[in-house]
Amino acid sequence: MERLERKMVNGNVYYYYSNWAWRNGKCRRVWQKYLGKLEDIAKAVGGSIPTPDFAEIFEWGLSSALWQETVRAEVIGTIDRLCPKRNQGLSTGEYLAITAINRASDPKSKRGIWEWFCQTVLLRHFPIASKNLLSSQRFWDHMERINSNTAKKIWESIIRGVIEREKIDLSSLSYDGTNFYTFIDTFNAKCPIAIRGKNKQGRSNLRQVSYALFCTSDGHIPLYYDVYPGNRNDAKQFPLLLRRFHSFFKQLSGNGKPPKTTIVFDKGNNSADNFALIDLLKLDYVGSVKLSEHKELADVLNEDTAFISHESSGLEGCKAFRVGKKVYDKERTLVVCYNQKLFNTQLLTVQADIEKAVARLSALQKKLQDRADGLIKGGRPPTKASVERQCKSILSRQYLEGLITVTVTTPKDVIPRLSYYIDGDALKKLSNTYLGKTILITSRKEWDDEMIIKAYRSQYVIENVFKEMKSRRDGTWWPLHHWTNSKILVHGLYCTIATLMRSLILRRVTIAGVKISLSRLLTELRGVREVINIYPRKRGEKQPRQQTTISKTTKLQEQLVSILQLKQQKEVSAT
Repeated sequence: MERLERKMVNGNVYYYYSNWAWRNGKCRRVWQKYLGKLEDIAKAVGGSIPTPDFAEIFEWGLSSALWQETVRAEVIGTIDRLCPKRNQGLSTGEYLAITAINRASDPKSKRGIWEWFCQTVLLRHFPIASKNLLSSQRFWDHMERINSNTAKKIWESIIRGVIEREKIDLSSLSYDGTNFYTFIDTFNAKCPIAIRGKNKQGRSNLRQVSYALFCTSDGHIPLYYDVYPGNRNDAKQFPLLLRRFHSFFKQLSGNGKPPKTTIVFDKGNNSADNFALIDLLKLDYVGSVKLSEHKELADVLNEDTAFISHESSGLEGCKAFRVGKKVYDKERTLVVCYNQKLFNTQLLTVQADIEKAVARLSALQKKLQDRADGLIKGGRPPTKASVERQCKSILSRQYLEGLITVTVTTPKDVIPRLSYYIDGDALKKLSNTYLGKTILITSRKEWDDEMIIKAYRSQYVIENVFKEMKSRRDGTWWPLHHWTNSKILVHGLYCTIATLMRSLILRRVTIAGVKISLSRLLTELRGVREVINIYPRKRGEKQPRQQTTISKTTKLQEQLVSILQLKQQKEVSAT
């Protein structure tokens, strides 16, 4: 039985909606719901909407997607199993999971993580997290609990589970190495891993850390990584990593026999010893060799009839022919390729280099003439040797020494004279031979030329991964505010986990048929936010009423949320 009850409280009239039932022979109230004053009921009947006191807004889309992947990959459980601690505060696995998600979404220094964290729905998944628990010192304390061997075991356990669960195709892998510059002080002796070397971003004046990666063509999944000293040459580091990777790769199958795969790498890793090791390990490969080491093939005219077009196979502007040749003490298959797009790019580069070199030579020529005419008198007089050194520096770019002929003479006045000219015949020969040409080397002689070319072109996969890691907008590596070996190695671990989480999300979206870049994917998911409206607390309520909703989404955002199966938190009301 239901009733509308009228009650007088402190001179005010309030109404309640109640339910009554017989209990032990007596009519008892089972429950009641407060309706408010008469004017409150009138407003409700009239359809007026209550105004919330305020709203809380949290980043929902990207954080939820990354958290979901972290749970699927069992990141926290794996780390806690290999690096246990007593049940106090957040676990080591939870600290690294938070850091990895931050790196994958909005990279911050350890000092700035709480400010980011408290504005995401991760608060729901880590209810005991606080500003004190997420301080820099707490992160550093837990990073110290992970040594290099433990970090290696953590990664191998995580990636093994991902491969088994996601059925990752391991038939084609790309390998490459890069480096990241740091701002570690020159005299810091606690960090021998950060050493000056040839930096790929042009910051060779800074200490750097090197990073190598084996990556799958299927979904750009990082498979195996290593962090090592910044002065290690690629060709010298390659055999060390190859042995470690081969051992790890054998374990993936469980029976000691590695899955059939083809490793794609660039010519920076070439050496006789490295190819001997590849042969010893019985690994299939696709790589490239320097044109200068095979001049008889590089000198084949680009219009030669030996080339066979492969445009019908989707390789636009590409033609090739293959030969067998003894390379690195063994008969190997070489595929000579010509790519029209590559030719156009290289020709423009050569022309730009010529223009810059001519401008610098002209300025040097005028300077020498002005000194001979007495217009320049101060400073040390130039010598023939010093002018030749300057010319060599000006012509240091590839091909320039063969395209621009320079002559330095010393007349009676002792001031050297400079003359130069562009060799048109040399430029024409270069355009008809070397430009646009690549020579591939492979053990896959049973493949046709098209398959070999497409396999080598898959190298762009790992180049994109490095590009994304180094991005100042969405990169996972920056900022690096650590200056000890142990912390930098752990930094490499959670940055690679972040890259893995991103790759898995992008792979799911791609498989579902949505063609989108990683940058666009991250931007779209970041734009999906959770809004929690907080309403005034009513009489008898212990907690204020809440209403949770998602911000207005575009069609693409709705599609991404559906593909990734992100679940919105249900509306929560006080009882």
